[in-house]
Amino acid sequence: MPCGGWRAAVTALDSEVVTQLLARSRRVDPLATLTARERDVMRLMAEGRSNGAIAEALVVSVGAVEKHVANIFLKLDLSPDDQDHRRVLAVLQFLES
Repeated sequence: MPCGGWRAAVTALDSEVVTQLLARSRRVDPLATLTARERDVMRLMAEGRSNGAIAEALVVSVGAVEKHVANIFLKLDLSPDDQDHRRVLAVLQFLES
């Protein structure tokens, strides 16, 4: 027994658990990849604003807002789909973060 009467504790971790923990810590949050302007657009989308209203609030063209929205969809891996509304899915991810 070491000095002071204590023993060193040993912990064994399963290699699969370690692998999953490391993989999880390496995942990139897609929202973290958004630019400041894309986050501004997301915030206004979350308020229910149209592209025209977002353009007016940010003092940019509607075309610029459309490009930001397209980039947001791309970064959040939201492909066009007849079954889902990408704008709503993007806002849900934004609100859950």
